[in-house]
Amino acid sequence: MEISISQLRREYKLASLDIQDVRKTPIEQFEIWFSEALKAEILEPNAMFLATVSATGQPSCRVVLLKGIIDGGFVFYTNYQSRKGVEIAQNQSVALTFFWAELERQVRIEGKASFLSAEQSTHYFLSRPRESQLGAWASPQSQVIESRNVLENLFAKYEKEFENKEIPRPTHWGGYVVQPHYVEFWQGRENRLHDRICYVWQENQTWKVQRLAP
Repeated sequence: MEISISQLRREYKLASLDIQDVRKTPIEQFEIWFSEALKAEILEPNAMFLATVSATGQPSCRVVLLKGIIDGGFVFYTNYQSRKGVEIAQNQSVALTFFWAELERQVRIEGKASFLSAEQSTHYFLSRPRESQLGAWASPQSQVIESRNVLENLFAKYEKEFENKEIPRPTHWGGYVVQPHYVEFWQGRENRLHDRICYVWQENQTWKVQRLAP
């Protein structure tokens, strides 16, 4: 049976979001919603879309995992030589999106990405499973490779090299923190009249909270 994509619809009825009910800062509000996503046992509640822009203005988007909030910024880790790493080096402006379908919620974040300190990156790297540490060494992320054998051979090479040793963090791998200047909370509502509350960072170092039309 053929499915008509244009006819796919869903009504959103689970909750509402009003401006007088949100917290004063987006981080406080995010922590509340993230806690509720954890309680709802959503698969990968920390999965977030990361959008970057190339030097020629071409945007690209992929899913990464939130690994913490530090000083009001959203943290993730990756290979600095990957496409996203190269693009962040060219343009620090990025966007993040969380979508929790089970709660009919979305969070959009715009800000600037910068490196975490080497100490912070190393601390996290050493907490990862050993296989993930080896994977960081083995994968020339975003580079063209001939076959999967390339990866498996590199993995085996580093597995042997670091046998019975602590695996050091590769210098090409580490963390970024996205410091937001815009955060939007979206709650699905009936008749497509969704609730959208946004926080905008002001020059006086405070957050302005506004309601947007859906």
